[in-house]
Amino acid sequence: MKPIRVMTPDFELLTEIDSYESAVVTRSWSEVGSLDLRINRYMKDAHLLQKGVLLILGGQLHKIFIIKHREIELDENGKITENWIIKAPSFKSILASRITIPPSHSAYDNKQGSAEEVMKHYVNVNAVNPVNPKRIIPNLVIANNLNRGGVLTWQSRYKNLAEEVTEQSLASGLGWDITIDLTNKKYVFDVKEGRNLIATQNSLPPVIFSPNFDSLKNLKYSESELNYRNVAYIAGQGEGMDRRIVELGDATGINRHEIFVDARDIEEEVDGVARPSQDIINDLTAQGQLELEKLLQENYLEGQVLTKSPLKYEIDYDLGDSVTIQNMDWGVTMDAPITEIKEVYEASGFQIEAVFGNDRPTLIDKIKKGFKKMDNELLK
Repeated sequence: MKPIRVMTPDFELLTEIDSYESAVVTRSWSEVGSLDLRINRYMKDAHLLQKGVLLILGGQLHKIFIIKHREIELDENGKITENWIIKAPSFKSILASRITIPPSHSAYDNKQGSAEEVMKHYVNVNAVNPVNPKRIIPNLVIANNLNRGGVLTWQSRYKNLAEEVTEQSLASGLGWDITIDLTNKKYVFDVKEGRNLIATQNSLPPVIFSPNFDSLKNLKYSESELNYRNVAYIAGQGEGMDRRIVELGDATGINRHEIFVDARDIEEEVDGVARPSQDIINDLTAQGQLELEKLLQENYLEGQVLTKSPLKYEIDYDLGDSVTIQNMDWGVTMDAPITEIKEVYEASGFQIEAVFGNDRPTLIDKIKKGFKKMDNELLK
């Protein structure tokens, strides 16, 4: 079993454990991952697994989790099955403890720049260098800005910081994480850029996942247009006939799928001065584009990767890399980033499961988005 270091948030190493029943690690490119650990309460140092303690998998400083939940139960088999069930989200979940507070002179915190610059801006002003020092997350720093990603225009007002960074990640394709710098005793927020390993490029050795190449154990594929939209009507401020409306998209006929986007949060004035009309239109268009990107035609591929294959995990491929997935019998070939990887450690062995492209939204995801939209409306 892979050893797990146990450490306090103040960087004090408590112990290292490897006698656990199972550990399931979920790494996510855009969202917050998790570690689910099952360990018998009588194992050495199991009592140190308390809420708020950090778990580092195999000494890998990018696989860090913080215990937020513990539970235990006893059945008729007694001590042998008296296991702690530990749930620890990825350490980057600490950003979920902050919201995006706009500056005192504006209703919204507006930012435009490279996707990396935008993501780091909101982390900086809400968790690293906020106006209110009580909001500082201790020992959190931000890596140097390399201006990766395309231009992103964003505005935020009292939204969950982790959810905002996730949305910015989904919009830009950049990943994000918080890792440990043990030398300087700091937690480092940074964005990530995956490698292009698809079959048609020739700069790096291509990675093709396929049952035909002994690199996939199983594969599940689905395609859907149930939520697809390709034309947006974006409504800004104003009432009735005077409301500013921008149309985005030019599809026609049966292939035209329209959506209405309420964007009255796009400001017409700043500090009492009217903004240039083209700037407002650009902001409305950008918001409409973000909404359309969430409603693209949905192709999902999920597969269990063969751990004993020619492709080596974290060497030939890793989370965030764009790869080619192929099943010749189905006639399906798709280039997509690896957006989630699940590592399963059990006494019976180690296995990997991967999600290529965006994972299929669940009913709970859709309900959450509904509530989030309602919350945003209340803030307007």
